[in-house]
Amino acid sequence: MALDPYGPRGRVGGLSVGAGHSHGDRPSLGPAPRRLRVLLALVVGPLVLATLVGLVVLWPEGDLQVSGPGVDVERGTAEVQSVGSCRQEAAVEGCQQAEVELLSGPGAPGTAQALLPYGSQAPEVDAGDRIIVSFTAEAPAGEQYAFQDFDRGPPLLVLTLLFALGVLALSRWRGIGALASLAYSLVLIAVFTLPSIMEGSSPLAVAVTTAAAIMLVTLYLSHGLDIRSTVAMLGTLVSLVVIGALGWVFTRIGHFTGLVDEGSQYISGIAAQVDLRGLLLAGLVIGALGVLDDVTVTQTWAVWELADVDPDASVRSIFVRAMRIGRSHAASTVNTLVLAYVGATLPLMLVFSALSLPFGIAVSQEVVAQEVVRGLVGGLGILAAVPVTTGIAALVAGRLVRDRTADGGPSHRA
Repeated sequence: MALDPYGPRGRVGGLSVGAGHSHGDRPSLGPAPRRLRVLLALVVGPLVLATLVGLVVLWPEGDLQVSGPGVDVERGTAEVQSVGSCRQEAAVEGCQQAEVELLSGPGAPGTAQALLPYGSQAPEVDAGDRIIVSFTAEAPAGEQYAFQDFDRGPPLLVLTLLFALGVLALSRWRGIGALASLAYSLVLIAVFTLPSIMEGSSPLAVAVTTAAAIMLVTLYLSHGLDIRSTVAMLGTLVSLVVIGALGWVFTRIGHFTGLVDEGSQYISGIAAQVDLRGLLLAGLVIGALGVLDDVTVTQTWAVWELADVDPDASVRSIFVRAMRIGRSHAASTVNTLVLAYVGATLPLMLVFSALSLPFGIAVSQEVVAQEVVRGLVGGLGILAAVPVTTGIAALVAGRLVRDRTADGGPSHRA
């Protein structure tokens, strides 16, 4: 694998996506010596090969068989034309029905009557709303279509476009690499991760393969095909191993079942081959990957800048100074990660509070405890990522500084 040490000169499709100084000059650490490039290639090569083997072995065969309630129900989108009371003779008091124009799915294009939810907590549906309707062919005439949810596709599309424009406005050409990386990650999860788990493959093995495939592509695509991206990738890999190992241990000694929400229970009913405990681990590994990317890339770039501005610094000096940055970054990132998981269980914590459950008992409930494990194990992975990545980056950057000094090269200060 050829690694260009000059981030700004790395190009994908003619567009500069490499990382480096904003003014476009080459970093002053100079090209990596051949021995270092060979060493990093020997480390990255087996990872690439193992990832490819994992993708081939675990790739879904496309013969998934599921059965259970709701499996045969078809869905589509529709626009509400009018809302009125149900016309069936045996209709319950308060029952509502809508005249809808079918936009996609069974019966589209056309019109139909769709049953609406009713009651004090039912969502309010008005004429002009776009909704998702379910279709049950076996149901009586007039009751085959039913409201399932609002169609949030258009507002989500607008929000996605605003997000993409924001990324491009701030990151410019590098934003293209970031958006391409995001699209690649989502497509890989959709076509490989989810079908493989549904067919009964080990969720942890699938998650590790997914994380490796995402990491290998997105780090280089977002930050450039250079030595620094490779160092960040190695730090991320070590941290993912730590997260996977700790998650495996604590999901077992904690007696987690994975049957804690409606989604998991429904999956167990229609696809008994799915390992729900492994599914918990898979979510932990993939969920931590994005945060680790941020930490490892930041630490690697910090080490490079420190080595660049002080060519006389030793590896130990670079490591110590970069760790000062890493400690602050890790503290804020761990706090962000844990609060994100706490926020996911906030409604349940309110229920436990209303029931006056002691804090220790409330936290021990599996639905809460699994988020605690995710947050703490992910936090430990971040804490491991900082010194590991900083150490690897300091060794590599220190070697580049020594080679530049030995060659008598001038120091470039941004």
